[in-house]
Amino acid sequence: MNTLKIKSGSVNMIAHRGLSGLERENTYPAFTAAGNRSYFGIETDIHKTKDGKFIIIHDDNTERISLGEHKINIEENDFSSVENIVLPDLDGSENRRDIRIPLLIDYIKICKKYCKKCVLELKNSFSEEDIKTVAEEIRGEEYLENVIFISFIWENCKTVRELLPENEVQWLTWEEITDDTIKSLSENGIDLDAAYKVLTKDVIDKLHANNIKINCWTCDDKEDAEKLVQMGVDFITTNILEGK
Repeated sequence: MNTLKIKSGSVNMIAHRGLSGLERENTYPAFTAAGNRSYFGIETDIHKTKDGKFIIIHDDNTERISLGEHKINIEENDFSSVENIVLPDLDGSENRRDIRIPLLIDYIKICKKYCKKCVLELKNSFSEEDIKTVAEEIRGEEYLENVIFISFIWENCKTVRELLPENEVQWLTWEEITDDTIKSLSENGIDLDAAYKVLTKDVIDKLHANNIKINCWTCDDKEDAEKLVQMGVDFITTNILEGK
């Protein structure tokens, strides 16, 4: 199995949770698989553990990605409780030792090695100090300028915008994009990352007229993706599609 190629034109393709259509999401293999292909960026999710480590995982706990074998709440436990878990492959087999839950810094190093943009989702509420610490960790790898921050939580986006004026910030939503939404984004210098089915050509044109970039998630249908290209989105986030 490989990626499905689409005519992406000038649209930047983002690998969702790494190349998660081929490898277990948010793991070293998923990030490396995306790094070895033509993606503009690699998207991932971070949580903070009880002992203050920033780790790569989408859910609040490990139940889904471990296929029910482990049920560890990330923010209520130390990193040591999850660092040695070997996750199952996509087919359910457990014979690979490389499928593990990474630290934020591991993800950054892989993106840097392959010269990919980091599209970093802040899960749950992050304090100002948390965001400063995340930025310092990435700055230590001399890669902060290559990070796009995204979040469903508006306050996370606003805090990033205030602390890191040079970085791109995208607000995640699956809701209808109204004129009030566009006004708020424009006034705060925040871009949009929307569920792709809520986007229309009219909305995209209005967003661009207000200098707002448009990312969309999570599109795995070739025809839908090529329609989004024609409508003029700036980014497409996908599990399996790849531009050509």
